[in-house]
Amino acid sequence: MYVSEAVRTRRAVRHFDANHQLNDRELRSLLSAVALAPTAYNIQNRHVVVALEQETKGLLQAAAFGQEQVRDGSAVFVLAGDLKAHRRTDRFLRNAPAHVRQQMEPMIEDLFEGHQALLREEAARSAGMAGMSLMLTAKELGYDSCPMTGFDPGQVSELLGLDDDHPPLMLVVVGKATAPAHGRLGLLELGESVSLERFGNRTITGVVDAA
Repeated sequence: MYVSEAVRTRRAVRHFDANHQLNDRELRSLLSAVALAPTAYNIQNRHVVVALEQETKGLLQAAAFGQEQVRDGSAVFVLAGDLKAHRRTDRFLRNAPAHVRQQMEPMIEDLFEGHQALLREEAARSAGMAGMSLMLTAKELGYDSCPMTGFDPGQVSELLGLDDDHPPLMLVVVGKATAPAHGRLGLLELGESVSLERFGNRTITGVVDAA
């Protein structure tokens, strides 16, 4: 499957085959997609908790206000931020030449240290990019997915043992769909959401090429 096809056909599915399981190869492919998603300065400020067992998924369903896709999906990927990732340069610059580390380490410290809002925002950006990589890879593997922010973060943290430095930012359910997604409720045309050179200069028109 081409990336363009995965982008067009990916939809948020809410009904999954509760009996289907991912095999080890598929799970590693999905997690590798998360690991390869970009992050600022390569700090890799995210952590993934994967729920495969029915008991864990059932508890997550309760924390997600009873939404059935959490219970029935083959796997629930909890994408959490890592708000102290920037301090562990030995981890994410492990292959960098000495002169690159000497240049980047003070830059990273000056940018992030003590800036809690920025750290949270950057973690959210990283989780978002990782989530999209995960969903497109799922589509390539023949699966569907459902990204979710409708959950109680406190309950999810308590359930999975996440500490304050690893806030849950997004859930992505992956599995074998048993029903298609609902029709699109209203996709904006290009002229409504795109500007050229300056906000409001909307000279591109036309509909989005979406399946």
